[in-house]
Amino acid sequence: MARRSLYQAADPAASPTASLPHSSYAHIRRSHALLLKSGDLASDDRLASKLLSFYSSLCRFPDAVLLLDDIRDPDPFCFSNLISALSKSPSVTDASSALALFRRMLRGGLPPDRFVLPSVLKACAALQSDLAGPQVHALASVSGCAGDSFVQTSLVHLYLRCDRTLDAQRVFERMTNQSVVSWSAMVGGYARSGCVAEALRTFDLMRASGVEPNRVTWNGMIAGFSTSGLTRESARALRKMHSEGSRPDGSTVSSVLPAIADLEDGLAGMQAHAYIIKCNLESDDCVVTALVAMYGKCRLVEEMLRAFGGIGRKMEVGACNALVSGLSHNNRADEALRSFREFRDGGVKLNVISWTSIVACCSQNAEDTEALDLFGEMQAAGVRPNSVTISCVLPACANIAALGHGRSVHGFSIRNGMSEGVYVGSSLVDMYAKCGRIGDARRVFEAAAPSSRNVVSWNAMLGGYAMHGKAREAVELFDLMRMRAQKPDSVTFTCLLAACSQAGLLEQGLRYFETMSEDHGIAPRMEHYACVVSLLGRAGKLERAYALTQKMSLKPDACVWGALLGACKLHGDVALGEIAARKLFELEPGNVGNYVLLSNIYAAKGMRGGVDGVRDMMRAMGLKKNPGYSWIELKSRLHTLLAGDQSHPQMTQILERLEKLSVEMRKLGHQPSTDLVLQDVEEQDKEHILCGHSEKLAVALGLLSTPPGTPLRVIKNLRICIDCHSVVKFISRFEMREIFVRDTNRFHHFKDGECSCGDYW
Repeated sequence: MARRSLYQAADPAASPTASLPHSSYAHIRRSHALLLKSGDLASDDRLASKLLSFYSSLCRFPDAVLLLDDIRDPDPFCFSNLISALSKSPSVTDASSALALFRRMLRGGLPPDRFVLPSVLKACAALQSDLAGPQVHALASVSGCAGDSFVQTSLVHLYLRCDRTLDAQRVFERMTNQSVVSWSAMVGGYARSGCVAEALRTFDLMRASGVEPNRVTWNGMIAGFSTSGLTRESARALRKMHSEGSRPDGSTVSSVLPAIADLEDGLAGMQAHAYIIKCNLESDDCVVTALVAMYGKCRLVEEMLRAFGGIGRKMEVGACNALVSGLSHNNRADEALRSFREFRDGGVKLNVISWTSIVACCSQNAEDTEALDLFGEMQAAGVRPNSVTISCVLPACANIAALGHGRSVHGFSIRNGMSEGVYVGSSLVDMYAKCGRIGDARRVFEAAAPSSRNVVSWNAMLGGYAMHGKAREAVELFDLMRMRAQKPDSVTFTCLLAACSQAGLLEQGLRYFETMSEDHGIAPRMEHYACVVSLLGRAGKLERAYALTQKMSLKPDACVWGALLGACKLHGDVALGEIAARKLFELEPGNVGNYVLLSNIYAAKGMRGGVDGVRDMMRAMGLKKNPGYSWIELKSRLHTLLAGDQSHPQMTQILERLEKLSVEMRKLGHQPSTDLVLQDVEEQDKEHILCGHSEKLAVALGLLSTPPGTPLRVIKNLRICIDCHSVVKFISRFEMREIFVRDTNRFHHFKDGECSCGDYW
């Protein structure tokens, strides 16, 4: 009875439920139980082998392995069947299990044959194992199977997957039957490796040998060029394919659309879209996803929305992900977030890519608290973040100095084995540095294995030191970087020059600027010139800074002129300030900060006419000064304080605390810098305006909300003003607190009445 039931499971006509995987599984489990109960299974290895084959076909691998353990003398077919099923699974874990079973098979004295070896080689390819693959190749040679065409083809695929094209070529040349499959594999392998000449030469040799390329050959070459970043070659291959009469299919189009996207060739993208419609490929999920992604990268948002809206069927998660990424890429974060929530509420089965995309979108578009909330929602929805998610959420913690959240994410990455990667490690260094914990940033940097450090890791640490004004430490780290044979890049020198600028190391900074091109072959970029202009300007060398703008190899942009204008404000140079401001008004007429800086220069010199003139310009253009606001994290909750805003529930106590501190400061002779207030109001009103600056409100809230001696960390969206700088220095001594204030320029570490900037900022 159990035997008949088991064999019926293999015959859909005899067993109606056999065609349904879940029903078949239940049926086989019942049969298995009956066979165990009757004792038939123990006495009939052929029956056990049949049952093993059923479990393998249904991908019920744990059941299959347990059954294999119960077979007294498993034959090669038992192992081959299960290894073959495991090698076809997309799971890397299953590929590892296939190799483990193969080792067990060898230990049992069963020789490998031409049936099991292709499956084992496929598992090695999935694992991209440089060690196991050649070992299996050696076994194939010893066992006399290396000449089998299927084994040879599997070896070619293995070596190509492991980026060992020379080894693949050697195997290919020894093949007795070079089929269209092996030729196509070689063409695609060279294309993926970026070897254009070799790919085209192999393609021509294929034809010369009498083997005609098929659609798979063309698709492999087109996709290979696209994957390796050779976008123009990919597009040329598509044109050649079409001109030779081979009709592209969904796979072809899906492969070439990313190449068009990288070229940002919207016209070519529209032509491809027209071809998709003509060939009725709009029902292909992969094609739709690639089409939406292409329009997004080409910044054709309306076309992207139409392509997505034209799906006309149940939304596929890949296309949804592409739409969210496309909206984010085009600075439409609100629409991306709204679409994401619609997909989630509409029943789309969102995956880790979906959640990571929206977290990255929010993090990159100043929606940092939203990014942190989504990270929590992602885990609540049962979707496990991966290392890319961690690298995307950490910048959100860094942007708003959410140290508590950042530590929590760090802990998650350690528990899940993700903290060792280059990008997670670099993001952690950046997060701790921007949260004011430069010591923790260095500890994370040092804890990383040398093999998991690249130039990005070193730059993150250098950038942290620059932000904290620690030029000496930055210079020492750069020396260590060179000693460890890590080649610097342009970002390395941007960080170094910024550190020198913050600390006033004029000569050393200029020396780095010279050696950058002379010793390291790095041509100066706009950001390097901006750093040098800032370096010279802050040191009072305004004429030299202006002269550099006139002789630099690139046309100065807003960053360069902004650095000069900032230096003019620092030193009160009206004439050069007006020149820099005029350039900035041309380059970015809507940037309010430039008008405010020029107005401040006039105000510091008592030039009311100049101040009024700037105000008239702003009024005519409909511009308003950006309000100053600051953040402070208290008990893992972020508080935002806006200058002059009374909405915070503790505002009465905050202002009372500031007034008491103001009284103490006056006793010690401190006078508010009322000249910074540009409004034409009474002196007392100016003092009241200064009292409402957001960084002071945030510090006062911190004093009210934390025990004595607790360090405070504040972020401001603008540069800290002179009056606030003096006030926070006083508070640090009077309240015996360490206070960290991060403005748009750098970190200020206040302690015992002193600031780490040495009043040089």
